[in-house]
Amino acid sequence: MGRRDDACGGPLDAHADGPDCAGEGTNDHEWTQELWSSVRCAGVLLVLLLLVDWGSGRLALWRAALWLALAGLLFVVLYPARVSAGGNWLASRRLLREHRVRTDLLVSVRYLDTISPRLLLRDALGGRVEIDPEVLMRNPQLWFRLEQGARKAAGDGSLLCGATALRHISRRVDRETARAVFKASGLD
Repeated sequence: MGRRDDACGGPLDAHADGPDCAGEGTNDHEWTQELWSSVRCAGVLLVLLLLVDWGSGRLALWRAALWLALAGLLFVVLYPARVSAGGNWLASRRLLREHRVRTDLLVSVRYLDTISPRLLLRDALGGRVEIDPEVLMRNPQLWFRLEQGARKAAGDGSLLCGATALRHISRRVDRETARAVFKASGLD
């Protein structure tokens, strides 16, 4: 019985060199910090609401349940997406669902410049992923995986729109990486 790590490249795997097995995957390294931050925010809200009720003498079981539900709702809203990438795929996992695209089959990449900027990726198989571009800035390996697949899609002619968005993200990733190198070497 093989382990999950052996899923690609095992002796019985006829497609060991397929696109889903091209190298190891990488994850957003700051996801756990963002998760704990959302837990802390929800916890602080709950404690503050309970303290206000207790201080005013209005603390009751039904009010405590209401404040607990409100804190739970805040946690659900603040729950960060866990972005991971591997050989020709990129995935974003929210609380209940994972969305995945094949980066070598991308047909569209759009940069949505709203209050909270988003990068919207669509592939030829109908997959759709929406991620925060800051995740790519903080994790150059994720960007490398995305760019590698996008270049293949552009070379194959499947990437119909998105070259401008990819160049924009590429410049930002390069700038942030250079800034991090200068900071680490003491040359800021």
